[in-house]
Amino acid sequence: MAKLKISELPDEKPVKITVELSASVFRDLQAYAEAVGRHSDQPANDLGRLASAMVARFMATDRAFAKSKRAPAIKAK
Repeated sequence: MAKLKISELPDEKPVKITVELSASVFRDLQAYAEAVGRHSDQPANDLGRLASAMVARFMATDRAFAKSKRAPAIKAK
């Protein structure tokens, strides 16, 4: 099987938010968690931590986002 982009979940202090997912995205998130659990030594049954890791990975690999973070902020007058 191909290597998963998320191989283990980081252990960080969480900040709680509430999001709504479509049923199909939720099912895929559950399936991804099962795959992570099969490929690591830790169970990936915490869907919130998994979603957080996925969002972090997405933002870390988004070149336009990285560029916007490096650009100096324009101050309004």
